[in-house]
Amino acid sequence: MTTPLFMLRCVQLGISIADLDLLTIGLVNDMFTERQNDEYPYRELASQADFDKF
Repeated sequence: MTTPLFMLRCVQLGISIADLDLLTIGLVNDMFTERQNDEYPYRELASQADFDKF
């Protein structure tokens, strides 16, 4: 990953330069990946009862 691509991902996530002191590159990448998955139409979603069983 290049620095410009990393900075672009930070801008897309709304992360400021000051916030980057508190985050790792891996965490920013994970946040970006999860953001991409937000629109995925899952067939089955866990309910509160499922989490309680877990």
